[in-house]
Amino acid sequence: MKPIVCLLAVTLLFLIAGSAAQSSKTQTTKDPLRMAGEKHLRNIKQLSFGGENAEAYFSADDKQLIFQSTRDGRGCDQIYTMNVDGSNVKLISTGDGRTTCSYFFPNGKRILYSSTHLGAKQCPPRPDFSKGYVWAVYPSFDIFTARPDGSDLKRLTNTPGYDAESTITRDGKQIVFTSLRDGDLDVYTMAADGTHVKRLTAEIGYDGGPFWSYDGKQIVYRAYHPQTEKEKADYLALLRNNLIRPTTLEIWVMNADGSNKRQVTHNGKANFGPYFFPDGKRVIFASNMNDPKGRNFDLYMINVDGTGLEQITFNETFDGFPMFSGDGKKLVFASNRFDKAQGDTNVFIADWVE
Repeated sequence: MKPIVCLLAVTLLFLIAGSAAQSSKTQTTKDPLRMAGEKHLRNIKQLSFGGENAEAYFSADDKQLIFQSTRDGRGCDQIYTMNVDGSNVKLISTGDGRTTCSYFFPNGKRILYSSTHLGAKQCPPRPDFSKGYVWAVYPSFDIFTARPDGSDLKRLTNTPGYDAESTITRDGKQIVFTSLRDGDLDVYTMAADGTHVKRLTAEIGYDGGPFWSYDGKQIVYRAYHPQTEKEKADYLALLRNNLIRPTTLEIWVMNADGSNKRQVTHNGKANFGPYFFPDGKRVIFASNMNDPKGRNFDLYMINVDGTGLEQITFNETFDGFPMFSGDGKKLVFASNRFDKAQGDTNVFIADWVE
């Protein structure tokens, strides 16, 4: 359903692949969108209603959200902004191609997103699932910046192959992103104007979906590193066709310069969409670790040393793409909870309770 997201994330493919029966159990009648057990969430509010909406991220002043959505009769995602109460929804991407991984510059004067529109105005073809469950890594994806209304569009990447999954530091100086420019999917940094590109990962396999810590000193990301010769051959064969198989992704953390890489999760499942807590000591992420069928994704938090794992959401379908507000008091996320049509993914916001 979506390309790789900023996750590769881009993807709501996970979301729809076999939605489970919706639970009717909620914590209280005063908080009807909250499931039993969701003790860290309060006052959950739904901000979008119907279709595919995901990867909603706060502006630096926490007054707006930027997100990707398939709506308005379009065949694939475009980038929109809205106020944090769900009002004033605006299309800000070109309307052509497929887009993903949008983010606000901290000064509020620019936005960041990836798009295939220079490759073709049409949506790129969906991946061939005859090879199993795969994500497409469209080579026509490049990273762009624009004004918040979508004007003054500027291209930041101009290399062959996939460039996407970009986010920017809170001081507005450094962008981290995922690229296939050197023949494998790796994490890179560059200056906010697209110069001074530096590769941070080099191990064979997919490294991507990176996000900065609040102080800009650490990067959290997801990775799949094939171990056996068969796994490596399968990964490389798919990659030659601009595909990856995202069924095993672990959460990793590294310093901003690529040093001190350490694996945070070790469950062998699909873990993605990691985001730092403001304290830099914990990470919130989505995972299917507790579903033997691999279809139900919930939010979890974990210390960066791999201890203290705790489940946050208890929805029986999909919860993912979490991001904290700057003060850590609000959490925005995407969910299938209480969808009107099977597979609908909407944006929700909640108060965070420690």
